[in-house]
Amino acid sequence: MIKLLFKPVSILSGLLAALLARGSFSLIWRLVDDERPPQSDQRAVSVPKLALALALEGAVSRAVKGLVDHASRQGFAGFTGRWPGDEKPERS
Repeated sequence: MIKLLFKPVSILSGLLAALLARGSFSLIWRLVDDERPPQSDQRAVSVPKLALALALEGAVSRAVKGLVDHASRQGFAGFTGRWPGDEKPERS
């Protein structure tokens, strides 16, 4: 039940994370290059530069998504008193 109540919060935090990740990547890319980041659909693109841009974008996106998700869960738990997920990692 608690996971169902958390779903709208999760959707909104996911949208926020996407916006923050896009902005963060743009700021970081400006430190790497003065030009816009290369896109995979561009014909005349340097493959190493494209690989760097994609790896950096993926890392930034994943980090921001994880941090925003965790913060939204903490806020939800503070408001409801219940954590919407696992308490701790499972042992292997």
